[in-house]
Amino acid sequence: MAPEEEVSDPLEPVNRAIYQFNEQFDRYLLKPVAQGYQDYVPAPARRRVSNFYSNLGEPLTATNQVLQGKFEQGAGDSTRFIFNTTFGVLGLFDVATPMGLPRHDEDFGQTFARWGFGEGWYLVLPFLGPSTVRDTVGMVPDGYLNPLYYVEDENWKYGLVALRVVDTRARLLGASRVRDTAALDGYLFTREAYRQHRWNRIHDGNPPPPSFDLD
Repeated sequence: MAPEEEVSDPLEPVNRAIYQFNEQFDRYLLKPVAQGYQDYVPAPARRRVSNFYSNLGEPLTATNQVLQGKFEQGAGDSTRFIFNTTFGVLGLFDVATPMGLPRHDEDFGQTFARWGFGEGWYLVLPFLGPSTVRDTVGMVPDGYLNPLYYVEDENWKYGLVALRVVDTRARLLGASRVRDTAALDGYLFTREAYRQHRWNRIHDGNPPPPSFDLD
């Protein structure tokens, strides 16, 4: 189900230039590192790393659940964070899901959408990739709810951020291969895939059916 809002991409020439820069950065640095991480780090260890970073996102998710009026889900996500942080050894193990506390994924970009703000222009951010004005603004409060923001030791902070980037990229290796194989225009494919992904997340995987103008 595609977003009903028409794409607004007045900065397409600039966005395409940044997209190409990001592609070269990924091709020559990030992707090889992520591929090596996937090839040489055992799957159980990679799963622990992914669980750890997923757990760090729970306070952000719980906060946005409440801001969207989903109080029961917010309470569940808060409980999930407590259980996984304590009994799951700082989130390395997901003990909450088997207890009936599934993982959700919310951020301020989604909350702004639920509050009625349009997505605005489509943007491609250096190093970060596809976004919109709404999602880019949402990154600011998102950052303040990221526990890594409060790590005082700079070496630890940037090391943890770098590992998160590599872990995320490694989990997307399959998706990028599909895009590279199927897409005639990688920029357009990425733009529409991003908007589709965000539309589904805004509606918790159940987007409304499209409306048809019969006039």
